[in-house]
Amino acid sequence: MSAASAPDTPDAPDAGPVARLLPWLLAAGGALGLLAATALLVEKVRVLQDPGHVPSCSINPVLSCGTVMQTWQAEVFGVPNPVLGVVGFSVVTTVGVALLAGARFPRWFHLGLWAGTLFGAVFVHWLIFQSLYRIGALCPYCMAVWAVTVPLFWYTALDGLREGHLPGAGPRARRTARALSRFHSTVPALWAVGVALLAAWTFRDHWAALL
Repeated sequence: MSAASAPDTPDAPDAGPVARLLPWLLAAGGALGLLAATALLVEKVRVLQDPGHVPSCSINPVLSCGTVMQTWQAEVFGVPNPVLGVVGFSVVTTVGVALLAGARFPRWFHLGLWAGTLFGAVFVHWLIFQSLYRIGALCPYCMAVWAVTVPLFWYTALDGLREGHLPGAGPRARRTARALSRFHSTVPALWAVGVALLAAWTFRDHWAALL
């Protein structure tokens, strides 16, 4: 993989908080997502080996990986979803570590990274809808993947707009990205609160029974 020099680096004084945080987020968030996807894949293999196996992430009727694993939504592309997670998060973690080590990548690479995180974010929101309103159960390991995928997309998109890597990233879009960078943590925080409220409302009868 070839690398190219870039005028703005995460260490530059004017790089901004997003550019400084992105390599760490890719490395740490990718590693967390990889751990969650790997754990879920291990549980999937154990269930295949022993249909009576109860996954460690099956805690109660609502927090139940076992329930989610048995649905068609768990293998949308013909393979268990955790396989996609292991592959995708391995790439994300590697990119983050490379950036921390000083690597610089060309524009096409940033476009590919953004497209990958965009796919992940769209897929995650589809899975959230399916879990809440179709399956009626939540997978703790899946939720860990949700929690890192959306911030990965958000920060990658902000950085891509600011640096002019993304299509349509003209002067106005770059100024907007710089302005949003001042409140970079607000969007993922509001998203997390929103998903938590949806889960609390959807399974309100179950939570009330626990009180």
